[in-house]
Amino acid sequence: MRILIQLLFLCLAPSLFSQGFQVNFQGQKQQGMGCAGTALPRDASSLFYNPGSAVFLNENSVIVGGTPVFANVLFIDSASNGAYRTNSPIGTPFSIYGMFQAKSSAKLKFGIAINTPFGSTIQYEDGWIGRFALTRLSLKAIFIQPTFAYRISDNIGIGGGLVISKGSVNLQKDLPIQDANGVYSHAELAGKALGIGYNFGIHLNANKRLNIGLDYRSKINMKVNDGEVTFNVPNSLSANFPNGNFTSSLPLPSVLTLGAALKLNRSIKFVVDVNAVGWKVYDTLSFDYKQNTSSLSDTKSARCYKNTFAFRGGMEWVALRCYSKSASNEIMVVTRIPLHELLVRCGGGFGISPVQNGYVTPETPDANRAYGTLGLGYNFNQKTGIDLSLYYTKVKRADTNIETQISGTYTTIAWCPGISFYYRW
Repeated sequence: MRILIQLLFLCLAPSLFSQGFQVNFQGQKQQGMGCAGTALPRDASSLFYNPGSAVFLNENSVIVGGTPVFANVLFIDSASNGAYRTNSPIGTPFSIYGMFQAKSSAKLKFGIAINTPFGSTIQYEDGWIGRFALTRLSLKAIFIQPTFAYRISDNIGIGGGLVISKGSVNLQKDLPIQDANGVYSHAELAGKALGIGYNFGIHLNANKRLNIGLDYRSKINMKVNDGEVTFNVPNSLSANFPNGNFTSSLPLPSVLTLGAALKLNRSIKFVVDVNAVGWKVYDTLSFDYKQNTSSLSDTKSARCYKNTFAFRGGMEWVALRCYSKSASNEIMVVTRIPLHELLVRCGGGFGISPVQNGYVTPETPDANRAYGTLGLGYNFNQKTGIDLSLYYTKVKRADTNIETQISGTYTTIAWCPGISFYYRW
């Protein structure tokens, strides 16, 4: 029984922090270009991608957007060759940005960024072979980032912000304990987490065609206090499975991004980002339970994540642009806004999984992944507009988990259409 209970709680953190549940949907313009944009100031979403570049946007603006996630997992068991699927609800990552300046062309700007870089819900069909490891997992992590940006010179900008992360988790699984009617016992774990970090970025206009950006998002240690665990077990075993509280500390990794943006001509721009993600901080998972029994004791487990890289790139093409009569020639820094504009975007990327062999779980059926994106943008006028994006990926990974001995092949397919609206003045 003790091992079973330990396995229950070991399911929590990998689900929240692995690449499989890391959400890279923080701006529709960037999503259309392969989720890259550290060196290209396009709108207030730069507060997330690189606050140092936000100062080169001469505007006040508000953006609201979301990217529904339609994802399903197919698991093929190695021993029985049985097939099991998820019936997960639609994911709802969102972003809200506001950027403000005291006067036109101000060197100092302020902003607020609210987004969901981590979180998802995965739910397997009833009776699936891994139900003793997981039946449902719902995760939410919301980042709130007050931000500043300052233009040191005509070519250099810096910016940074405090990141307040608020999260929650609800994990459910069956236990291999049956009552008199043959119904399996059930366990549910729920908790709220809070962490503090920061984001800092530098932007350089190297020349009229080339921009370079460097952004660092710090590690955030998410602390779970007074989480609640609830067991539905036969009365004869209730003393061994007491409902109660737990505490834990779970790390979100640091991310260092180097990006470049190249203006090929007046209509075409290329972007590329390289992310170095500090997953190695997630080496051990531990839980401290308020009430211990012979079946429930404090736990420590090696997770052995590794640092990884991700590579993202894309392009933006201005298919239609109409300026007012007073407009001047466009340069890389955004000094004015076209009256009407239609933009077409595309891109893709490749990410290396931090999950090593032997540690793949039903919560994180993760693997090295390639993906592709498309995007459209349209300015209705000089103040309002809309951006659309579409993301697709297919991930496949075969593994045998060291602790649970769940062995098989996971295939995940995800479609993610996104939309945002903006208003600027």
